Amino acid sequence: MSGAANALRGEAELCVGDAVHVLRPSFAALVAAEDELGPLFALVERAADGRLALGEMAALFWHCVQGRPAALTREAIGEALVKGGLAAATPALRVLLGQILQGRR
Repeated sequence: MSGAANALRGEAELCVGDAVHVLRPSFAALVAAEDELGPLFALVERAADGRLALGEMAALFWHCVQGRPAALTREAIGEALVKGGLAAATPALRVLLGQILQGRR
C-alpha cells in the first residue's frame, strides 16, 4: 500500500485486491508508458474516442504505480480492472489523462 493519493500532485488511487495503490503520473512513469504504448497524445485521443484497450489502461496504471511493491504484478492490475469494471477505473484514468493534457496547476 502506498498511502493516500495527493490531488495536488495529480495522483489517483487504484484498488488491487485489498490494497490501495497511488498512481502518480511522474515524468519517468509517463516516459515509460509512452515507450510501451506510443505517443501519449494518441493514447488520450483513443480514450476520448472510446478506443482505449484494456491492456493499454493496465499498462498506463502499471507504469504510474508509485513505489510499486515487488508483489504487485501487471496481471493483478489487469484482473483488478476486470473485477472492478471499467466504470470503477474511470476516475483514476480521467485523473491521469488530465495530467497528461494539462499538467499540474
